[in-house]
Amino acid sequence: MDTIDLLWRHEVAPARRGRPPRYTVDQVVDAAIDLADRVGSAFSIRDVAGELGIPVMSLYSYVQNRDQLVELMVDDVYAGMTRAAGTGDWRNRLATIAEENLELITGHGWLADIESERAILGPGTLAKYEHELDALDGLPLPDPDKDAALTVVLDFVKASARSMARARVEREQESPQPWWEREGAKLAVLGIEARFPLASRIGAAAGEAQGAARNARHAYEFGLQVILDGIAARLTTGPGVRDKD
Repeated sequence: MDTIDLLWRHEVAPARRGRPPRYTVDQVVDAAIDLADRVGSAFSIRDVAGELGIPVMSLYSYVQNRDQLVELMVDDVYAGMTRAAGTGDWRNRLATIAEENLELITGHGWLADIESERAILGPGTLAKYEHELDALDGLPLPDPDKDAALTVVLDFVKASARSMARARVEREQESPQPWWEREGAKLAVLGIEARFPLASRIGAAAGEAQGAARNARHAYEFGLQVILDGIAARLTTGPGVRDKD
């Protein structure tokens, strides 16, 4: 079945002949999401079939391939995500959208590995896109720039989510304080402050302020404000200013 037909399966019910299938497409997608939430993005069609207790070839009666299944998974997750009502100015609304996406990727880490130039044209994805564009719709920007501004925010959130996930793993292995005490003691005897004065001074200040050599959450909060500042600056330049530089 074509991907569009499967994405919109609840609105256009396909005609089926013969014996009813053992599972519904919804159940297949739910099983794949549960699996990916546990093991990450490296799952295979065979893994999903194992979750359902059916032969691999039987799974192809529900979806054409893994790529199609992933599109269904993404759209289903997007359909169920939290979306706050649009309140406040555009900066607050975009910051809220960023947090919503960060929360979603934190709960479904495999989403951070989804990279595609091709849009998923399902109801969940389109509803998400509509909701997020509404925060930008009143801005004096051409429509392509509104789309680009949203893309910059969401791509940044995805990268930040990956950094935070890695930081959580590292903290589970060893907290920052004993790591720095051990590694810093080794560096102290090498006289690095004289050789690398900026790295030593600024790194020490950042580590003390953040409680770690690198704080992924702090980097996210700082970076998001920088992006929002950039969008705000863009609003004041007016059309065509960039092309004249």
